Amino acid sequence: MKNIRNFCIIAHIDHGKSTLADRLLEFTKTISSRDLQAQVLDDMDLERERGITIKSHAIQMEYQSGAEKYILNLIDTPGHVDFSYEVSRSIAACEGALLVVDAAQGIQAQTISNLYLALEHELEIIPVLNKIDLPSAEPETVKDQIVDLVGCRREDIISASGKTGLGIEEILSAIISRIPAPKGNPDAPLKALIFDSVFNSFRGIIAYFRVIDGEIRKNDHVKFVATGKDYIADEIGILKLDKLPREIIRTGDVGYIISGIKEAREVKVGDTITTVDKPCREAVKGFEDVKPMVFAGIYPVDTDEYEELRNSMEKLQLNDASLVFQPESSAALGFGFRCGFLGMLHMEIIQERLEREFDMTVITTVPNVSYTAYLTDGSVMDIHNPSEMPEPNFLQRIEEPYIKAQIITKSEFIGPIMTLCIGKRGTIMGQHYLTTDRVELTFHMPLAEIVFDFYDKLKSISKGYASFDYHPIGYQESDLVKLDIRLNSEPVDALSALVHRSHSYDFGRKMCEKLKELITRQQFEIIIQASIGSKIIARETVKALRKDVTAKCYGGDISRKRKLLEKQKEGKKRMRQVGNVEIPQQAFLAVLKLN
Repeated sequence: MKNIRNFCIIAHIDHGKSTLADRLLEFTKTISSRDLQAQVLDDMDLERERGITIKSHAIQMEYQSGAEKYILNLIDTPGHVDFSYEVSRSIAACEGALLVVDAAQGIQAQTISNLYLALEHELEIIPVLNKIDLPSAEPETVKDQIVDLVGCRREDIISASGKTGLGIEEILSAIISRIPAPKGNPDAPLKALIFDSVFNSFRGIIAYFRVIDGEIRKNDHVKFVATGKDYIADEIGILKLDKLPREIIRTGDVGYIISGIKEAREVKVGDTITTVDKPCREAVKGFEDVKPMVFAGIYPVDTDEYEELRNSMEKLQLNDASLVFQPESSAALGFGFRCGFLGMLHMEIIQERLEREFDMTVITTVPNVSYTAYLTDGSVMDIHNPSEMPEPNFLQRIEEPYIKAQIITKSEFIGPIMTLCIGKRGTIMGQHYLTTDRVELTFHMPLAEIVFDFYDKLKSISKGYASFDYHPIGYQESDLVKLDIRLNSEPVDALSALVHRSHSYDFGRKMCEKLKELITRQQFEIIIQASIGSKIIARETVKALRKDVTAKCYGGDISRKRKLLEKQKEGKKRMRQVGNVEIPQQAFLAVLKLN
């Protein structure tokens, strides 16, 4: 056990975590040169296309240092703020972390938040200055920033390059000398933490775990504490590039277990595995439930595929524990699910994974956040969907979630960024210069305002230099109204939204204009209205397609023409009563792109 090291790699998005992991695998000969490719641990097509890590990946390396042989368990983690739950799970399974900082970009927002997460779990931090071979690198300046942030000595920072392989040997010797070996009692009853799971259509569910106390053997009778179910460990093993079966996995090591589990809800990430004969006294602590930030409805395009969608979501939830969903129905879209996501990128990735991995075509409704409504009779209710909003005469007040946003940027972009945040109802709480030209701005702002296009706008006004990170700080009272969109006086529940009263007129007008462009013309007139309660605040009309019925009348009396026009008018009126308006799929997505 003294020769085992468990560590993860944490950094801001695009600071070179996966490339550094590639070099470590190559140097320790864990992977043959034939299998070597860029981002070898990112096994999803989506990850390769976008160049981002979405899932944490665990792999075991062996390294000879002097006469001793060491086992290094590495977990490569995502850097984007939407996947911070993956990072928290990886950190719970480690004793140390490599904190990677890009020598050209310096310290960014997620570098700070991931570092705090690691320090909360008392991990040993090894700072690594990556990409020092870039022409634009400023190693000395960035080293000063790291010393200020971490409080380490300058000589503790390892200069490296994931591209050329510079400094990899120093990183490996630092992992062995600085990161402590796992603490645990090999003679105690088995206690193991599940930190991830995947679905395999042939073997059932494969759970990844880290043994904290005791040991697990093949064919042991094991029990999952949270669900209370017991299984036989058909196969256990370690995680190399492929899964390698083993007879026994001891304290401090990381491995996988296959026990023929078919039901997705029987495996919970953060659960504890123990044996049935000698169970451990208490489960592993310190693992938190996910708190979704953004809610949206996901509906199958074909209503017959509802059950298929449910199965796909359950399998996806195994692989992505931060997805939460519950059934709901809508008058416009039929049966579907109300899903909770950690952010907009997370929502986009889930939608794309459903389409790629499970061949499901889905419609996603307007995303919103969850609100708390206090009613006049003293009761309190959570609102995840605008259709649940109580009538104004029963409503005492409504509170919305607020976040603390940290934005790190170059000092030349302070003005435009402040204008953007204040326009989104933000309040500036502080401004702190990290160096002469890098500033950290702190805002308190409503989560609902950053859900839509905040991140894209921030990137464009700062020419890609601003980095953004946020965490919730609780609920505050707000003047919110429910905005309904009506087509021919019928409200479309899937398009309704909860918005701040000051933004409602603007939002309503833009929605009506956008729908007018997207809805195809019919044989009858379509009236698009935005309303708050019974008050109409915006209106657009899609004109009817009209046949020229008087074309065949050459001259003659006006009454003949009038008769034909009246007859046409009656027909249009009757058609409007029975005709229904088809809302195109783009209408639901167009709402997200309203400027």
